[in-house]
Amino acid sequence: MSRKSNGAPAFPTPLSAPSLLGAVRAAFLQVPEHRAGKGITVPLVDALMSGLAIFGLKYASLLAFDRQRNDRVVRHNLKTLYGVGNVPCDTQERSILDGVEPDRVRPAYGVVHGIAKKQGLFKRYEYLDGACLLSVDGTGHFCSGSVWCPQCCVKRHRDGREEYYHQLLGAVVVHPDYKTVIPFAPEAILKEDGDGKNDCERNAAKRLLTKLKAEYPELKLIAVEDDLSANGPHIKLLKSLGYHFIIVAKPGDHAALFRAVDERYARGEAEEFETVDDEGVIRGYRYVNGVPLNDSHPDLEINFLEYWEVKNEKESNWSWVTDFELRKETVEPIERGGRCRWKVENETFNTLKNQDYHLEHSYGHGHQYLATVFGLLTFLAFLIDQLQEIGCELFQRARSVRVSRISLWEHLRGLFIWLYIPSWEAAWWSMIRKRPVMGVAIINDTS
Repeated sequence: MSRKSNGAPAFPTPLSAPSLLGAVRAAFLQVPEHRAGKGITVPLVDALMSGLAIFGLKYASLLAFDRQRNDRVVRHNLKTLYGVGNVPCDTQERSILDGVEPDRVRPAYGVVHGIAKKQGLFKRYEYLDGACLLSVDGTGHFCSGSVWCPQCCVKRHRDGREEYYHQLLGAVVVHPDYKTVIPFAPEAILKEDGDGKNDCERNAAKRLLTKLKAEYPELKLIAVEDDLSANGPHIKLLKSLGYHFIIVAKPGDHAALFRAVDERYARGEAEEFETVDDEGVIRGYRYVNGVPLNDSHPDLEINFLEYWEVKNEKESNWSWVTDFELRKETVEPIERGGRCRWKVENETFNTLKNQDYHLEHSYGHGHQYLATVFGLLTFLAFLIDQLQEIGCELFQRARSVRVSRISLWEHLRGLFIWLYIPSWEAAWWSMIRKRPVMGVAIINDTS
C-alpha cells in the first residue's frame, strides 16, 4: 500500500469505504423510481443508502436508527459518510424499499466486484486451474407465524399451524488459506407470483449460477457445494456454464455411486494411499476417475474422491464428486478445496447472524420485496466490510485496535452518534488513536 510523506497510509484507496460506497451510490442512482406521482420527498437513492448505512453501522433495528435520525450529528455523518441528503423515517424506509425489485440491487454488487477485480483480488483467490472456489449454501433470514407476503414460503405443521419464511441462497468466493470471503449477491428462495408451491435451493441455485455467468462471464469458478447438489441436472448445468465442481457425496444418498466405486476398487481400478505427518495424523485417500454418477444418469461420468483423517484415535471421513482429474499429486488440493465449503457457513452466515449484522432480525417484512431487499443490503454491507478487511490498511488498524468485530462496530457507531465526522479517514484514525482527530469535533447542539 502506498504511503503519505509522513508515513501514514494513503487514503482513500480503491478498497476503502469512500471508494466502495461512492461506487454503490452511483449504482443506486440508476435504480428506476417505482413511485408514481408527485410529492416524493425522499429520493430513492437516499432510501437505499440509508438502508445500507443501517446495516453498515450495525443498528439493531430500524426503530433504533429512527430515534437518532433527526439528530444534527447523525444527519451530518450520514451526509459525509454515506452521501444521504434526505434521511427517511422508518415508515418511509420500509414503504420505499418494499417496492424495489431485488434484481435492481444486484448491479451495486457488480460495481464493487469490478473494483475488487481491478485490485487483483479474484486473481489472489484463484485456487485450481486459474479458477476461484465458490461456496454455495442456503440460510433463513425471516420466519413468522403471523406476518406473511405472497412471496413467503409456507411450512405447514401437523397441528395445523403455518409458518411463513424467507431464505437466501448465498454464494461466496473462498480460499483454504484466507479467512475473509468475497460474497456475491444472494438469490432469494421464495414463491413467484401465482405459484402455489414453495421454491427450493435447487431452483434458486439454477437462477443464481446462471446470473453469475451472465454478470461475470470471464470469472472462472469451482462450485463447492453440499450433497443436495450432487445430482445429474445440477452437474449438467455447471458443465454447461463452464464451471468446475467439487461436490459432497454421502454414502446414504448415493448408494449406486459408492457401490460402483467399491466394484472398481475390488478390480484394482481405484487408487488408495495414506500419509502420516510429524504429529501422527493419518491422512488417507481413495480415488477413481470416470464413474457413473448414479443409475438415473449412467452416461454422466464423474471422478470420485474419498478422504479420511485419523487424529487422536478419532477418525473423520469426507467424500466428493468432481470433474477434476484425480491423481496422487492432485487429491490433496481438491480435498482442501472441498472442505472450504464450510466457509459459507462459518465465515459468512455465522458472521451475519452472530457478529451484529442481525441477518435473522426482522427489520420489516412489507407486502412485496422488503424482506429480500433488506437481506441484499445486509450482504452488501458485509461485502464492503470484507473488502476493507482485505485491502484497507486504516480499517485493518482500527480492527486490530478493537480486536473483535462487535467491538469495532460499537465504537464506530459511538463515533457516528456523538461526533461530527468529516470523512471515513477521520473516523478510522479517531478509532486507531482513541481520540478525535482530523476535524472530528463535538459541537454544542442545544440551540
